[in-house]
Amino acid sequence: MNPHLDDWLEQQRQRNLRSHRRLLRFLDEGYRVCVPDYINRPKTDLTSSKQEFRFHHGVPLSDLRTMVSWLLTHHPRPRRLATLIPRLWKRHGREDLTVAGLLLANLDPPTLGQDPWMAFIHLLKRTEPLLAVLEVAEELVRGGHSVPDDAWILAAGRQSPAWHQYTVLFLSLRASTSEHLRAHIVDAPQGGELYERIRQRLLVSEG
Repeated sequence: MNPHLDDWLEQQRQRNLRSHRRLLRFLDEGYRVCVPDYINRPKTDLTSSKQEFRFHHGVPLSDLRTMVSWLLTHHPRPRRLATLIPRLWKRHGREDLTVAGLLLANLDPPTLGQDPWMAFIHLLKRTEPLLAVLEVAEELVRGGHSVPDDAWILAAGRQSPAWHQYTVLFLSLRASTSEHLRAHIVDAPQGGELYERIRQRLLVSEG
């Protein structure tokens, strides 16, 4: 538990969450409460140099979970939280992507307006940090949303080379993978070290 974050959350009011602008400000302030500025700067500079995220404060996952839990409990209009998700993904801070994933995993499909996996994959651009994509997918599974079936995986993978890669990451979260998906895994575009380790693990588990 972070007592600084707990104290800050106790001071927040629902009226401060009425618009997307106020919600984003709420998150920005929460990020700063969690991590002092003198720690933020080196991580922000390092992340910016890699051009993966707009910013990275280094907020612990446990604190982000606390913030999202508070929002889900106190926000009077869950639908507004659902419509915040694309804005968070577009802003593309490291913490923003995690918060977006936590909201996807914990808001019900009627509130989201569609299945969480469909909502997630439509957020993804041509290039995304694969570790962040994998972490959001893990949150969806943890939230009770099983990885979609084989037909969904194959159809999504045909949309683009990037989506093909993303679906291989999703398959890594299944307890087992169908043999007829082996070609889908083998034919996926080559990726970095993390991605290739995941691909090889899938192929070995099938072998």
